[in-house]
Amino acid sequence: MDYISPKEVAGAMMSTAIHKSSLQIKDLLIRGALSGALLAISVTLALMATTQTGLSLVGAFVFPVGFVIIVILGLELVTGSFSLVPLAWLEGKISLRAMLNNLFWAFIGNLIGSVLFATLFWAASTETGQITQLGAIEQALVTISEKKTLGYGLHGAPGLFAAFVKAILCNWMVCMGVVMSMTSKSTLGKILAAGIPIFIFFALGYEHAVVNMFVIPAGMMFGAKVSFSDWWLYNQLIVTAGNIVGGLLFTGMAIYYTHNSKETHTAV
Repeated sequence: MDYISPKEVAGAMMSTAIHKSSLQIKDLLIRGALSGALLAISVTLALMATTQTGLSLVGAFVFPVGFVIIVILGLELVTGSFSLVPLAWLEGKISLRAMLNNLFWAFIGNLIGSVLFATLFWAASTETGQITQLGAIEQALVTISEKKTLGYGLHGAPGLFAAFVKAILCNWMVCMGVVMSMTSKSTLGKILAAGIPIFIFFALGYEHAVVNMFVIPAGMMFGAKVSFSDWWLYNQLIVTAGNIVGGLLFTGMAIYYTHNSKETHTAV
């Protein structure tokens, strides 16, 4: 049968976490960069759909395409790893150094890919700065970039806390997509299972660290009044922290500990 039971999924979660922690730095960088770029492409596609139709729900419907490509090709998205790799450390399966090594280099890889695509998109859209009039997608990136940084900063601690909560809610869903992709052996089953939670988070406008690695610097390239410190202090660092909490606590630990058993644990 195509369907994989939750007990089997719990075992697969741990096996995947152990495998991820054993990847070499070059693999984390390559797979991470590809993931960052693919997610950035998906955001651009979603913004095109939204600006053309005037319906953000349409953009949310097409956004999961990049995520399912990442899942199917076995690439590295650090936000997904937040639910798995720390779990292996908590269970004593990997060392603290192995966990931190995996998350750090996956994060760097995601950042490289995201900023690379932002730069290429800027070059393509403006003919390397020759066209100054912004299109609908480019203007949307400027608006979103300022909203995701200066918008939170304007309200001080309550604004930053809101970003943190949105990040928790976001990666709860993103990591559900990661885990749900393990419930099927078929490509189509993985696409459907992984895509549903991703549609939810994007439709609700929650905060995803890797998405923001593209959206905010891209907006800056197109003229958003956002500084490097605005990007990291008002968004990137606090959203990353929220993504860790949401992914690990509400998905990784919740799913694993409710479905794991001695039999399943031994099989791993």
